[in-house]
Amino acid sequence: MKELRDLATKLLAEGTVNVVLGWEEGPRGVRPAFATDATAAGRLVFDPRCTQNLVPYLSPRRTQVKRLGKAAVVVKGCDARAVAGLVRETQLKREDVVVIGVRCGGVVADPASPEPLSPETVADRCPGCTSREPRLADHLVGELPAAPPGESRRDARIAALEAMTADERWTFWQEELGRCVRCHACREACPMCFCERCVADKTQPQWVDSSPHPRGAFAWNVTRALHLAGRCVDCGECERACPVDIPLGLLNLKLARVASERFGYAATDDPAVPSPVGSFQKDDAQEFIL
Repeated sequence: MKELRDLATKLLAEGTVNVVLGWEEGPRGVRPAFATDATAAGRLVFDPRCTQNLVPYLSPRRTQVKRLGKAAVVVKGCDARAVAGLVRETQLKREDVVVIGVRCGGVVADPASPEPLSPETVADRCPGCTSREPRLADHLVGELPAAPPGESRRDARIAALEAMTADERWTFWQEELGRCVRCHACREACPMCFCERCVADKTQPQWVDSSPHPRGAFAWNVTRALHLAGRCVDCGECERACPVDIPLGLLNLKLARVASERFGYAATDDPAVPSPVGSFQKDDAQEFIL
């Protein structure tokens, strides 16, 4: 996208930023890029293969990017919610980042796939997307493409889970989460997992068993899901990063719907809107208090 490359080059030349986080062609599809000069900026691309959420690189624990200086980050609508999340939770100052929004028509599930965007290749989160034009942006580039193709596959999967008995759901999640190898790729890919020391790494006391057996794997994944309740931005990076294809997105989506039903909250790219985890309303339901 020439408009994106020209803007990145201009921001770097003026000294407005020291690095632009975007995407470039790699040996296996597109990959994250860290452009620090005009030559690197000239390699930036944006198309349906740009699946990766780049916002985790802005996390305060990612000191490698911070050392490069002030950054600009290229975001899709779902990625912009992650920027807002970091600002909302005081992990990032809004004035410390330049946000370049790209109008999006959906991305493929696998950025290494040579297949074009279609109902079969589109990422699960894209059909029905309502944030294809990022609002939290200092610059907005590209023309708004057609809506992502296909229909949501997740709704049917959530409905199937909700139709199960409690015992059947317990068995389903025990089997799915029991495949976890405890690589923590989900944590590293998530923009909202920014703790300097994760509860899963603590040993005194040890809250979560570190071994990759069913008990420890179940405890880790449930703990992480609860920590993301009302905070998940639905970028899909945790599920894409999982080497054993655990449907982590379903778990996060279900908790997001609970947050919406109970607190009227949905992840937003407006950092001024507080999340239910970090706020209290006098009319919050408290039937669990005896």
